[in-house]
Amino acid sequence: MSTYLIGDVHGCYDELRSLLGQVAFDPQQDQLWLTGDLVARGPDSLEVLRFVRSLGDCVRLVLGNHDLHLLAVYAGISRNKPKDRISPLLQADDADELINWLRRQPLLQVDEEKKLVMAHAGITPQWDIETAKMCAREVESVLSSDTYPLFLDAMYGDMPNNWSPELSGLARLRFSSNALTRMRFCFPNGQLDMISKESPESAPPPLKPWFNIPGPVSREYTIVFGHWASLEGKGTPEGIIGLDTGCCWGGTLTMLRWEDKRVFTQVSSRESEIL
Repeated sequence: MSTYLIGDVHGCYDELRSLLGQVAFDPQQDQLWLTGDLVARGPDSLEVLRFVRSLGDCVRLVLGNHDLHLLAVYAGISRNKPKDRISPLLQADDADELINWLRRQPLLQVDEEKKLVMAHAGITPQWDIETAKMCAREVESVLSSDTYPLFLDAMYGDMPNNWSPELSGLARLRFSSNALTRMRFCFPNGQLDMISKESPESAPPPLKPWFNIPGPVSREYTIVFGHWASLEGKGTPEGIIGLDTGCCWGGTLTMLRWEDKRVFTQVSSRESEIL
């Protein structure tokens, strides 16, 4: 059995299938981890969701910010942006089934045997592993409940940006979803900066990439994340692995085989279509 970890797919169905074909992926024996943002920007979000769902229990995925945005659009809370290219998904006969499956997926994966953690954006240095699991479970519980539109309506916003166990209600859920699905930079104390999207070298001081601020989780686990395509999978310290390499922007889809740390890539076949 092999464990394969793949960066943000973003609707790049053909590249996903080709990448799995490189290693003759067997859903009966192998395990597939996906860093989130299955949908949007690429051309085939509907096919990606159908395929990943069909793989069943061999898949361990996390939700990304674009996945949450899809849920909000489907619930009538946010606007369907043409650049996200999700209209075929929204109009599909099985859209209801796919959306209800998607909103019951986790925001955090932890494997204690492998000492491996995966979240779409990463893990804020303000959290230890128990706090990260607790906060992820709280958001997951709301998303899987009948009241999930209330959270989706309140999740847009950058505050609060500093963790405290005293946070409660929608403010606490918003902080958690931002930390797990949108975070890039932090202040030296771990407080989130939700504005800057520059490359690490261009960020205004004193901001640092979250992974350059030591935290309890990074000391104990390997952290795998996506979300930050401009990193091109480079520049992270040992034990922190970025897998988003911008396939939907004409880059590549990247996969890591956990057991031997071999990296596989599939070049985007649709560069000319991406705006």
